[in-house]
Amino acid sequence: MLMQNRPAELAGMSFESLVAAAEQDNSPAAEISLYRDWLDANAGRSAQLFAGWYNLGASLAKHGDRTNAVIAYTNALALRPDFYQAAVNLGLSLEATGNTEGALQAWERALQPDAARILLLNHRGRLLEKLGRLEDAEASLRRSLLIDPDQPDVIQHFVHIRQRMCAWPVISDLPGLSAEAQKMGCGPLGVLALTDDVALQRAVTAGWIARKTEPVETRLSPAEGYRHERIRVGYLSSDFCRHAMSFLVAELFERHDRAKFEIYGYCSSPEDGSELRRRVTGAFDHHRIIRDMPDAAAAALIRQDEIDILVDLNGLTSGARIQILRHRPAPVQATYLGFIGPIALPELDYIFCDDFVVPPDQATQYRPAPLAIARFYQANDSTREIAPAQSRTQAGLPEGAFVFCCLCNHYKITEDMFAAWMAILRAAPGAVLWLAPDNTASPKTLRAAAGAAGIDPDRIIFAHRVEPALYLSRMRLADLFLDTFPYNAGTVASDALRMELPLLTLCGRSFASRMASRMLDLLGAHEGIATSFDEYVNIAVRLATDPAAYAAYKARFTTAAWAGSIGDMARFTAEFEQTLSRIRLRPT
Repeated sequence: MLMQNRPAELAGMSFESLVAAAEQDNSPAAEISLYRDWLDANAGRSAQLFAGWYNLGASLAKHGDRTNAVIAYTNALALRPDFYQAAVNLGLSLEATGNTEGALQAWERALQPDAARILLLNHRGRLLEKLGRLEDAEASLRRSLLIDPDQPDVIQHFVHIRQRMCAWPVISDLPGLSAEAQKMGCGPLGVLALTDDVALQRAVTAGWIARKTEPVETRLSPAEGYRHERIRVGYLSSDFCRHAMSFLVAELFERHDRAKFEIYGYCSSPEDGSELRRRVTGAFDHHRIIRDMPDAAAAALIRQDEIDILVDLNGLTSGARIQILRHRPAPVQATYLGFIGPIALPELDYIFCDDFVVPPDQATQYRPAPLAIARFYQANDSTREIAPAQSRTQAGLPEGAFVFCCLCNHYKITEDMFAAWMAILRAAPGAVLWLAPDNTASPKTLRAAAGAAGIDPDRIIFAHRVEPALYLSRMRLADLFLDTFPYNAGTVASDALRMELPLLTLCGRSFASRMASRMLDLLGAHEGIATSFDEYVNIAVRLATDPAAYAAYKARFTTAAWAGSIGDMARFTAEFEQTLSRIRLRPT
């Protein structure tokens, strides 16, 4: 190894010898210096200079110097324009420095063979999706799938982007890629919005788990459990921040009976500085930050804490740490709230639910085993802040119109659902439809679809983003919440009912398609539960055009009714803790 890196010693050194010398050196600074000196000594005399610049870039990036890595990769491409590996890394380094446009351009202009083009297109699609440029992302992933349709991860993002854009039919006509393959590859969240067929949901999530996780041979926790006097409950999540899940469960963490339970939070959430994050993490007896821990290390920490029951709050949503569960760090493991569909993970014992969202006669359709935890499955913080009321004019709504609303993410809006909404607007000429702000692509699609259905696109009004307290308050401005199907509103539906906003839903077969029906059932508002699109349309039209029928229905939606059912956190916590006590394991 040439520690002194004298130019005379490096001149003429083969690239292979250079790499071998660099691999022997444990000093990052010496490794980088070695590559730089070799490049200086061999300028104009080695055909491998492009590779030297590439390796220098990789070394710089590895040790955090992304700015100089960009220079090194650029030099590699100047010497070898078709060296696509340098283009990939150049884009990643530019992205890491915040130059997203530069990254996209690097990947777009790179010269490459067909096989390499896939990688570049996929990186472009990933970054464009992250930036919210969904139409460009969809086009990039489409080009990738036209080259090689056998890419499950690309299919997942492609289909879900189309769902988010409301680009119907979301199952696209692509050469070499069947409709069945797109359905099977559409991903966990995508399939909940695609169908209420539990068997298909289970098949899709099982395929995702098989691709994304690996079995672990040795379980960490004792199968028989522990002998703790207080039950140790661990909550695992990447959403202990200003996230819908935390808005639901904050009060549950605070209400846990500390005489019987010891509460741990295993947190891979971002530090968003929010009051909600401070509240949630402050409610734990023990707050463990595992954001930067490898899965095996995080599992070992959970085992070290001797957790009796580990409750995963992500499921198969963004940020999930499913591989942690595969180590079996706790004797009992359950999933709750984050993903309300089947999760075919052998190491999970339960999916927490209630007897309505998963009826007993449907339980065998699910993996893991459904477990009714309370009369109503969903925790609801009863202490949410609500802003002072706005006027309709302030919110951009017509004062005299009947206002239908749906404040769900747009990927839940299916072609059939939107057709039903257009039928409702057609039969209720004075009404408008108030939708959530979501992305920049879907409003154009939805307005165009309204026009094609003979409805004035101006009758669709898109809300602007506001703080959570004002979001709640604004719900009082609408007259009727139109739920989505097959993926119902969950948190948003309970928010609407909290704010005395009547709701209409369509009840299906799956957990995701029965959530809102359970809420209406608890309120005794059964006339708002439809079982077909035709019935859904008829109910909505009647409520919008018959003031007496609407007044009678709205009378069921009171703050007292919500507080005594959906918002009864004292009852929910007691029932939930009874369930936890029943399922904990103890050595005999």
